[in-house]
Amino acid sequence: MPISVQTEDFDVSTEIARLRAGKPAIGAVVSFVGVVRDMNEGQDVHVMELEHYPGMTEKALEGIVQQAHGRWTLQDCLVIHRVGALQPLDQIVLVAVASAHRGEAFAACEFIMDYLKTQAPFWKKEQTPQGARWVDAREHDDKALAKWGMTSVNAAQGKSVP
Repeated sequence: MPISVQTEDFDVSTEIARLRAGKPAIGAVVSFVGVVRDMNEGQDVHVMELEHYPGMTEKALEGIVQQAHGRWTLQDCLVIHRVGALQPLDQIVLVAVASAHRGEAFAACEFIMDYLKTQAPFWKKEQTPQGARWVDAREHDDKALAKWGMTSVNAAQGKSVP
């Protein structure tokens, strides 16, 4: 369950090869790569700055991966999230999930990303021609979390909503 919060870029193929190495039970790997867009909410984005709280962030990421392992039969998961100043087209996040079958890998990857968008302690500030602005959570991200039986408050506590 490799988890990394880092300033350095990552190579997707290298990371997935490392995740799969020596695990012949893996039949599927699903990955998601998030990248910096050059436009958000109608404004040009020149730089996105990502901040985090060291220690707390890694613990939160470990928690969501453990929840995914509790919901699906997974061989392994990988989460790499970058911090610092990023330019449009830079990679921000890699989530890769390995399982025996594709259905579980797809579902777990989507679950992890939905959680990351709403619960992981990252703060994003965009530099635009109009000045700097913090990026708020979006309603559609909370709706995505709800489809897993989670609310923002319960997800932070690692509890599903009945």
